[in-house]
Amino acid sequence: MTELKNFIERSPVIAAVQSNRLNEALNSPCEIVFLLSSSLPEIGLYVAAAHEAEKKLFIHIDLADGIGKDKTAIEYLSSCGVDGIISTRTQLIRYAKECGMFTVQRFFALDSKGVDAISDMLENSKPDLIEIMPGVIGKVIKRFSGGNIPVIAGGLIETKNEVTQALNNGAEAVSTGKTELWYM
Repeated sequence: MTELKNFIERSPVIAAVQSNRLNEALNSPCEIVFLLSSSLPEIGLYVAAAHEAEKKLFIHIDLADGIGKDKTAIEYLSSCGVDGIISTRTQLIRYAKECGMFTVQRFFALDSKGVDAISDMLENSKPDLIEIMPGVIGKVIKRFSGGNIPVIAGGLIETKNEVTQALNNGAEAVSTGKTELWYM
């Protein structure tokens, strides 16, 4: 874990790319690459290229084609030299840790119930890193607010400032379970 932490401290921006942009990521200053699309036949080539460029390569196993979503798949990726995996699945994170791989568990923070469940899942999987998505929501609201369908921003809105931000980004309304915000 110390090695991974050192990589992140030196290079806090991680290149997250589809396979067709892997070379671009390998030529960047980023030291860690999240490969968001891959397929079984190319894994060895991707690993070799990443290691030649002195990068750590993480495969998003949930999105990989031709690779099972089980312990055998994790063992295969480990044998190919993949440095780590990204997954939303607790069991795959545990398998990868057993194989000595780095692990990133991805979570989608959609509402307060989902956020509360993250703690329970982390207790079971104990990943090296977690990725919380989306990283920004304001630009998504902006993207859709100019259309013919009004946008309602909902989920995880707990402060007056968050309401204001959503409305300033183009939302027509905000839905929230926070009683005090109903009286704004």
